[in-house]
Parts: sequence; C-alpha cells; structure tokens
Amino acid sequence: MGVHQELGFYTLAGAPKSPRDMLGELAHAERLGIGTAFISERFNIKEAGALTGAACAVSNLNIITAATNHTTRHPVVTASWASTLHLLSEGRFSLGIGRGIDAMFRAFGMPLATTESMESFALLMRRLWKGETVLGYEDITGKYPVLRLDPAFDLDIPLSITAFGPKTLELGGRCFDNVILHTFFTDETTARAVRTVKESAEKAGRDPSTVKVWSCFATIGDHLPHDLRIKKTVGRLATYLQAYGDLMVRTNNWDPKVLQRFREDEFVRSFPGALDAKATTAELERVAPLIPGEWLAPAATGTPEQCVAAVRNQFALGCDGVIMHGASPAELEPIVNAYRA
Repeated sequence: MGVHQELGFYTLAGAPKSPRDMLGELAHAERLGIGTAFISERFNIKEAGALTGAACAVSNLNIITAATNHTTRHPVVTASWASTLHLLSEGRFSLGIGRGIDAMFRAFGMPLATTESMESFALLMRRLWKGETVLGYEDITGKYPVLRLDPAFDLDIPLSITAFGPKTLELGGRCFDNVILHTFFTDETTARAVRTVKESAEKAGRDPSTVKVWSCFATIGDHLPHDLRIKKTVGRLATYLQAYGDLMVRTNNWDPKVLQRFREDEFVRSFPGALDAKATTAELERVAPLIPGEWLAPAATGTPEQCVAAVRNQFALGCDGVIMHGASPAELEPIVNAYRA
C-alpha cells in the first residue's frame, strides 16, 4: 500500500481522554497510508514536546506541530527540541508555530505573538540550526546575551505556520516551508490564501513549489452517527464563532449580521464554555438553525466518494496537502480507502 504524503490528520483531535490514544491513531494512519500527522497543543495532556517525541519514535509518519507557540519556551529549548527530533526521526519532523489565543496568553502572563516576532523567531531558528552563535538577540520574550546549539550543526529543519490573515499568509510564503490554513474556509478564500502564500514566496526569491499550503478541511462522512456529525460540524464551527467569529466572517466575506444574531441568541450568550466540547446533541440541534448551510458547506460530507471529490477539489484550488480535520484514522478509513481506489 502506497503512502499519501499529501494527506494528513490531527491526532488527539478535540479533547482526548488520554495521550496514549495517539499511539493507536498513528499506527492506524500508517496502515491506511496517510502520510502526515499534525499535533496541536493544549496545556493539559497535549504538551507538544512530549507528544512529538513519542510520535516520531513509534511511527514513520511526517510529524508537524500545528501549532505550538514560540513565546512559551526559551528559544534555545525550542531549537534543541526541533534538532533532537529532526535527527531522531531522520528528517520527518517540522516545527510549526501559531499566534495562540490572546485571552488565554494574557491570563497566563505570556507575551502575545506578533507577525514580526514570528518572522524574527523563524530566522533565529534557521541560524541556530546552521551552527551559528547569535549574540545580543532580543524579542518580545526577552533579551538573550548568547544563543547557541552546536557549532558543527548544518541542519535543514522544515518550519510550519498556521495562518489566517493576509500578513501571516505572506510571512508563511517568505519564511516557512508549510502553511496550514484554517477550517471552514470557502473555496474563494482558500484559492486567495494559496495565491497570497505563493506570490509572497516568489517575491522573497523562493521557489513557490517548495512552500506547501495545507488545507485544513473538515471531513465528516455520513458513515458517522448523527450525534458525532453535528458535534464535528455545527459544534466545531459554532465554537470558532464563539472564539473569533469576527475574523472568520471577515476572512470569508460572510454576512456580519448573521454572526450578530448568533451571538445575541440567548442560549449561545449564556452557554458556559465551548459548544463543541460541552453541548449535548439536543443543544447543538438548537444552535444549528443559527448557522447558515453555506457557512458549513466548505467541508467533506456525504458518502466516502463524495468526501473524496471534496478533498480532491482542495487540490484543484491550489493546495499541496489536505488535513482531513476533525476525524480519527478509524473515522477516516472508508474515505481514505475510496481516495486510494
């Protein structure tokens, strides 16, 4: 069975009961021929350093963090984490960063990432991985008199970034090797995002084909039970609208009045927590009419063959890879089998 490097999935999607669940998921993904596993970070049982080490050791998949945050660790700790895993995995690891959630980072007293700081961080990592000693480095996380890993290093470690707005997409094209888009992007938004990344790469004198753009594409087949499907579609998009609805609406050119109605709904306004994590099926059915069908449409749904057609359309829009988002390898099996066929 061949390996499809262009297909990915998120391991430990949502709120897993145990990080050990990842081990079975990676083995299943490998059997199916999925080539890339993405690991997100949450400050509970999903610490990215520990998970990526285990993932590189127990599988032959490409492993990408999407995402950790560059403001949460000393830069030398992050750089040596990546160099360790690069060598351990024989080149299958990519360090991926993102902006993080403003409210949480403020609460924890961590600096908020800026586009400039992420660019500066990317350039710093590349210098350290090439064996340089960096003197007098300063950024939003602090001042560092001396930064160095190993003067003998000459490592090419891929860097990845999760991107939403045009500035981050342009940064991805300039400085990163993988750019991971957000879920529920319309076709028009996806095509525009790909264009922004590739044009930025070209302007920076890079070969645009070396910067891979990954669609993060909700893949929820009809073979799943109704309660799971509504959680992974309505629940998931409703949670994004709770957290950063303005950004979603602006990016997709959606109607802001619809978002306003969603926010002003008494049930939504008073709901304690994330809808995809805490709402019952009946509660999600109560929320569903607030979200237009066209907002949920950018997803792979229906029969395995219909899901495959939707996944293939992401490549037609210019994406280099597709993360089949919101589903475990077991839930993706009929779709991946149809893709392979």
